Amino acid sequence: MRYLVTGGAGFIGSNLCRRLLSEGHSVVCLDDFSTGKRSNIIELEKNPMFDFMNHDLTKPFFPEKVEGIFNLACPASPVHYQYNPIRTLKMGTLAMYNVLGMAAKLDIPILQASTSEVYGDPKEHPQSESYWGHVNPIGPRACYDEGKRVAEALCMAYKNYSNVSIRIARIFNTYGPFMDVDDGRVVSNFCVQAIKSEPLTIYGDGRQTRSFCFVDDLVTGLISLMNSNIEEPVNLGNPEEFSMIELANKIIEITNSKAGFTLHKLPVDDPQRRCPDITLAQNSFNWSPNTSLSDGLIPTLDWFRMCLNE
Repeated sequence: MRYLVTGGAGFIGSNLCRRLLSEGHSVVCLDDFSTGKRSNIIELEKNPMFDFMNHDLTKPFFPEKVEGIFNLACPASPVHYQYNPIRTLKMGTLAMYNVLGMAAKLDIPILQASTSEVYGDPKEHPQSESYWGHVNPIGPRACYDEGKRVAEALCMAYKNYSNVSIRIARIFNTYGPFMDVDDGRVVSNFCVQAIKSEPLTIYGDGRQTRSFCFVDDLVTGLISLMNSNIEEPVNLGNPEEFSMIELANKIIEITNSKAGFTLHKLPVDDPQRRCPDITLAQNSFNWSPNTSLSDGLIPTLDWFRMCLNE
């Protein structure tokens, strides 16, 4: 197969490109380096099955013949998506029109990387795909949350009215190698602070929870979803739930850090609980993550050590 991976120089995108190539597929990687990094894909450019295109997806683009699209082009961390909220919203609307237009013209399936943020600060726990969410449409996170919700609506509209074959992956917190040191999300923050022997910054009282999925498991889920016939949103995440204090203590234990942690004011609209119900993925294409948090943190910490020593 020949796949187009938009946002392919980002954290998840570059891991996906690497996996697809290892499975014998050819990959067209599209990125404008607004948040992705050339260093994430530089070794892939030596592979004759890999092509890179520097392009801003808010502008129309039609690639050479490809047989499927993985659309991961959007800033994903609060630091990045709040930096330019207008551009973030454009990625959920203008860019989404453009990639769906590609899929329609080429008559190929498209997988949209959506997010657990469509559930907002959920009143249902764990979150199943049938839950409509509890999102502040005008808060500081809205540019990302609502952008992804619009993107899902566009996918369904193109499916129903243009017969485009769509896949929607609602991705929960993901971590692993090729994360940006300045990513701004909790795993990268804690890992970098622990390596530097700095106190880990915990927001709120530390009892809010997340569910952390190792990137290799997620990539397996994305490919499995693409190869399925499920044309509705599917949760992809690890259902094992950890509080921020539990995560901090685990990273402190692995790194033997003596710095401890400090508590700070909780950001606006920060969800209190987040945990996926992955029954649909398990039943539909036999996917569930198999990497424990402890096992996944070891290569993740090694990655950040390497980055900090460069």
